[in-house]
Amino acid sequence: MFLLFHYQFLQNALFAASLVAIVAAVVGYFLLARGLTFAGHALSHVGFAGAAAALVTGVDPVFGLLVFTILGAVGIAIFGRRLNERDVTIGIFLAFILGLGALFISLYTGYAERAYSILFGTILGISRMDILITAIFSAITLAGMTAIYRPLLFSSFDPEVAQARGVPVRTLGLIFLILVAITVSMAVQVVGVLLIFTLLVGPAATAMRLAQDPKKAIAVAIVLGLIYSWLGILLAANGSWPVSFYIAALSFAVYLPVRLFSTQKQRAERAVV
Repeated sequence: MFLLFHYQFLQNALFAASLVAIVAAVVGYFLLARGLTFAGHALSHVGFAGAAAALVTGVDPVFGLLVFTILGAVGIAIFGRRLNERDVTIGIFLAFILGLGALFISLYTGYAERAYSILFGTILGISRMDILITAIFSAITLAGMTAIYRPLLFSSFDPEVAQARGVPVRTLGLIFLILVAITVSMAVQVVGVLLIFTLLVGPAATAMRLAQDPKKAIAVAIVLGLIYSWLGILLAANGSWPVSFYIAALSFAVYLPVRLFSTQKQRAERAVV
């Protein structure tokens, strides 16, 4: 197995997956804390339409992903400001965008593998240019999350008090959704549109069960995301199944016992009280 590390394609895959796993873990924590998992799911499908449109026009799918997901994030932020309207707004956007994606795929006359890769990811075939693009947008996303960390954390857990104290809650929400859009665009290269939740939600959901402190939970999510990604790539390189399957399976295999254990622990603590 260690001989595989001499191959350039595996080095590229591990490096790109590491970047995506770190960013997805950080963004994923706040995605769960703010109750925006459905928005993250919708943006992944928006990205699918953008990538399909890029294929039709002969542009790199990554740029189509970025443009469509950022526009989708702005639309969700503007038209879904109220909590009771958000799911309806996201649902309408999702239905329309999926229709566009189907249209673009029907118009695409190139190799089917490129469209397939959008759905399931092609991390083992990632290029140096893809790594450079991923590194640039990873740095932008992490810098953005660092800049808004404190006010975003405050507004995530107590938005009304945060707004009363002058925190620009709506602006923060818009900036955060744009950062989610960038993260989704990067993560699609690893796990594809259909399994975007694997890295965006899986590690963070498990980490929040293991640690109450936000910084500790984010750190745990990063470690889990890296482990899932590395093991998934190595298992896929030695087998015939896709990377996305291994990453999803590992994420589920870890989350399930943690969820059961934490639930039983909470019940035991309540019984003692």
